[in-house]
Amino acid sequence: MRPVLVGVVGVVLAFAAAEEGRGQAPRVTIEADTTEIHVGDPLTLRLSVEHPADLSVRWPDSLGLGAFEALTLEVGAPEASGGGLRTPALLRVTAFELGELEVPSFDLELTDGADRTVTVSTDPVVIGVTTVGLDEGGEIRDVKGPRTIARNWLLLWPWILLALALAGLGLWWFRWRRRASDAGGSEPPEPARPPHEIALEALGRLERSPLLQRSKIKEYHIEVSQIIRTYIEGRYRIWAMEMITPDVISGLGRAGVDPETRTAFQRFLEACDLVKFAKWRPDAAACRDILKDARELVERTKFVPPPPVEPEPVEAAVP
Repeated sequence: MRPVLVGVVGVVLAFAAAEEGRGQAPRVTIEADTTEIHVGDPLTLRLSVEHPADLSVRWPDSLGLGAFEALTLEVGAPEASGGGLRTPALLRVTAFELGELEVPSFDLELTDGADRTVTVSTDPVVIGVTTVGLDEGGEIRDVKGPRTIARNWLLLWPWILLALALAGLGLWWFRWRRRASDAGGSEPPEPARPPHEIALEALGRLERSPLLQRSKIKEYHIEVSQIIRTYIEGRYRIWAMEMITPDVISGLGRAGVDPETRTAFQRFLEACDLVKFAKWRPDAAACRDILKDARELVERTKFVPPPPVEPEPVEAAVP
């Protein structure tokens, strides 16, 4: 019996040593900065993911938060903690319903980038959401009389300055629209290198960036849209960075771009605008597809200089 007991103890000690080498057991904690908010107010949830050093947190593109709506997710850099790492994050949410609402539990995945994946779950958090400006005093107050117009002319200066600022903004908008629609205006500066080379290098850097891993979907689409607009400026010599999408497409038409190519650019820019301005959040596959579409547009429309024409040989006159 003693050899068997020694063998069992050896297996247990070997398993414990292996777990100790991997670092601390993965777990996630969530803490709210307050337990009660007004409807529509932001609420900050502090996340702390403790995990072994050989694993990293895979943040999801979207979270199911029940009655709450996610506003922003800010992920901090991992830092040493115990026998492993701790990755902090700030999740800001809000709610537009009243009552005792619950932020439900959600899952996070830890992965080593290969075949090992561990799932950890947060605890649910209960938050009280109340209305704004509720007067519980019970007193009936008299109706206030009309306010008199202030006779201190210094109080009018902020309004005068605001009117001047709006007038200046309107003048700038008029001139900007006029330059954007003027076909005979000045052209963007000539790029130092072929525009398609600059665009393809920028798309490669964006593909290697951590924006998608950090759920920066909007920033990712802003960057890919700016890359293509900069390419359009260098390739077709129009001010695409300063135009809205319909004006860019009109400028491409004036530059002689064929209708099929104009339609492809229009669909691409409108897809980016949906994320930038309409709060549409595509999944990771759609984000990778938009980068693929950008590369195809550049490859399809890049300028290829024609081969040099060799001069025809001149026949010598026969005497």
